[in-house]
Amino acid sequence: MKVFGLAGWSGSGKTTLTVRLIPALKRRGLSVSTIKHAHHAFDVDQPGKDSYEHRQAGAEEVLVSSANRWALMHEHRGAPEPTLAELLGRLAPVDLVLVEGFKQEALPKLEVWRRAVGKPLRAPEDPQVVAVASDGPVPETDRPVLPLDDVEAIADFVVETCGLAGKVASGKERGAA
Repeated sequence: MKVFGLAGWSGSGKTTLTVRLIPALKRRGLSVSTIKHAHHAFDVDQPGKDSYEHRQAGAEEVLVSSANRWALMHEHRGAPEPTLAELLGRLAPVDLVLVEGFKQEALPKLEVWRRAVGKPLRAPEDPQVVAVASDGPVPETDRPVLPLDDVEAIADFVVETCGLAGKVASGKERGAA
């Protein structure tokens, strides 16, 4: 399972790019999963739902299942936040896992950068940033710069960087977007 990160400041477009990148990679015949780091308290459960009541009662884990999907909620209950490696170990095997956030992790990353956000480029300080995707000119960098709106070129870059070219379906099999 290959792992590739998307990093950048809040508001730079990481999630938008991730959401556009997933189908581009799937058209290439790759199986893709994602891990998204949340920087603040979040909840996927709602008060009044049975699963919420189970968690509030003290269950360590609650697994909710239907004909369409299942979801596992694990309560830390004071335990440390799991590492990226631990989270990756919980995923079913796929060709590629896109990781959004986890900027301190040692994994190849694409920095999503927009001048309009008003924050500095991270690439000069992070040797794990292998390229930058931007909607305009980028301050001096020795990393490749990809147009943020060219999702197909970014998908090709990710495939090449992760050594997945041998797994990619031919253009004929990919079909139109």
